[in-house]
Amino acid sequence: MGKFGKKNKVSENIPTSALPDIIFMLLFFFMVTTVLRDQEILVEQKIPQATQLQKLQKKTLISYIFIGKPKNTSLYGTEPRIQANDALMNTGDIVQWVNQERDKLPEADRGGITISMKVDKDVKMGPISDVQTELREADARRVLYASVGKVLKD
Repeated sequence: MGKFGKKNKVSENIPTSALPDIIFMLLFFFMVTTVLRDQEILVEQKIPQATQLQKLQKKTLISYIFIGKPKNTSLYGTEPRIQANDALMNTGDIVQWVNQERDKLPEADRGGITISMKVDKDVKMGPISDVQTELREADARRVLYASVGKVLKD
C-alpha cells in the first residue's frame, strides 16, 4: 500500500483585488439613484403646528407653493412673497404655474393635482386669500396647508 502524505494547508485568503471596483460601483449606484432637494426655499418658513393631521398617500401629485417673507430682504423687500419652483411669482402667475404643473403629470392623474401651501405663521390672511382665489380660477380644488405635529392614523 501507498503511503498517504499529509496534505498542505489550503490558503484561506479572500481575494481583495476586486473590492475597490465593487465599492465604486455601489458609490456610483447611490449617487445616481439619490434624489436631492428639488427646490431652494427663498422665503422664510416657520410652519404652524396643528392638532389634527392626515398623511397623504400619493405624493407624486403634490405641487408646493411657499408663502413668507423673503430671506433676501434687500433684494425682494419685507412683504410676504409667493414662491413656486425656485422662483418668486405674483398672484397673477399662479394660474399659468398650475397649468404647467398639471401638464407634467400623466394624463390620468391630472385631475388629482394637489397644491400644498407651506405658509409662514407670521403671514397675514390677505396674500393667502389671493392665492386661494387664483387656485380656484386654475381649477385646482385640492389645497393642503402644511403644518408640523403628530400624524394621526385613520
